[in-house]
Amino acid sequence: MKRREFLKKSALAAGAITVPYILPTGRLFAQSGSQMAEHVVLVLFAGGVRHQESILQRYLAESQDLDIEGNIMYNMLTGDAPELKVVYGTTPAGQQPGIQPISRILQTPLDKQGTLFPEVRFSKAGTGHFVGLSTGVSGHYGVTQGLRQRPINPTIFEYVRRYLNAKATDVWFVGNGIGNSTPLLNHSDHPDFGYRYAANFFAPNVTFGSKGVEFLKGFKVYHPDEELVPIREMQAFLNNSFNLAGKEIPHLYNTDEEKADIKDFIRTTFERLENNQVSFPPVTDNGDLSTIGYTTEILRWFKPKLTVVNMSSVDSCHGSYTSYLKSLHRGDHAVGHLWNYIQTQIPEMKDNTVMMIMPEHGRNYEPNPITDENDWFAFDHDSDANSRRIFTQMVGPNVPANLRVGSELNPVGDAADTVVTIADILGIKQDVLGAGLVDFNAMSLFDRI
Repeated sequence: MKRREFLKKSALAAGAITVPYILPTGRLFAQSGSQMAEHVVLVLFAGGVRHQESILQRYLAESQDLDIEGNIMYNMLTGDAPELKVVYGTTPAGQQPGIQPISRILQTPLDKQGTLFPEVRFSKAGTGHFVGLSTGVSGHYGVTQGLRQRPINPTIFEYVRRYLNAKATDVWFVGNGIGNSTPLLNHSDHPDFGYRYAANFFAPNVTFGSKGVEFLKGFKVYHPDEELVPIREMQAFLNNSFNLAGKEIPHLYNTDEEKADIKDFIRTTFERLENNQVSFPPVTDNGDLSTIGYTTEILRWFKPKLTVVNMSSVDSCHGSYTSYLKSLHRGDHAVGHLWNYIQTQIPEMKDNTVMMIMPEHGRNYEPNPITDENDWFAFDHDSDANSRRIFTQMVGPNVPANLRVGSELNPVGDAADTVVTIADILGIKQDVLGAGLVDFNAMSLFDRI
């Protein structure tokens, strides 16, 4: 008997832990359009990316008064790398920090494989991380949205689950941690949608981190009389992971089959970790990169209809411009690895997946007073015009290749477009627009081309 089938029929151990959680499915309307692809992967890129170092490839020329330009994102963008002051790579033994750039993964950068919108705008509200992420997954600017609140309007996860009758294991939100209210973005508080159509929120660096190893690996069964202390410690760990300021997960409905599948996924991933089989990017020296490695495991196992993965390491730009450059370079490395894995290691998703990449907001044009180890100034994001400049990139079937849409003088695209674009790809655009809950200006990027 195959292992998966055995687990399904074994009814599982009493009190088994399900991480993440499964919710019921449901559909009210028939699908209204044809699909461009069966799978979408959205990368919320990196935690506030300054346009000058990304799209404009200015490197140090428009930040540190050094006339040194170059492209440090050569998996995503076409352009030559800097020749001087290289600090963003890895550190060979006995040599200066960061002088070895990471080798490219994609021989053809994504802007040649697909379509780039280089001048998208964050058009409303403040450029904070949570409101930026919330806009990206809901298509609605939460002008009155506070931290530790779920989105007011439905997320793309809820639209996909409701209008495509998708089960919860078809829809994943992968976070690189459980802080900053990120876990609250897997569903809204909207009464017509909500938890019934939530995505699985998964923070793999928590689940497979030290506490996860201690409490989840092997799915130990504790004796209630003899092991009360570890039971309480495990309970505290899980509560900390899945309760946030009183926003506990309500009404968990799990079929035995879904429990078994996720439990087997977690067990198998622990085993693959021990055997060095998890496909991490070639360089994995920050949390974003390990998050991407675990995302490949989710894609390999579940082949979801929609996967959204959040990265945030470039937010170090508040205090260290050098660290920001390193994280930006590694974010590009992570995206290249993710796309290469989809195209070479998952036959069911190869040539049947559209990947989108978008920062949640930009960064200020002027620096703050903080300098780093290279005496380079850092940058915040305080809603100046530069912090509202972002980009969006698409690659995959039905996405025009080698196309650039918009310019600084003619910006095309809005941060709220992601939800309508994903709905368009999956064939539910009219359903989503008909609900009337996305921003008035939100459009599918395919309609902007």
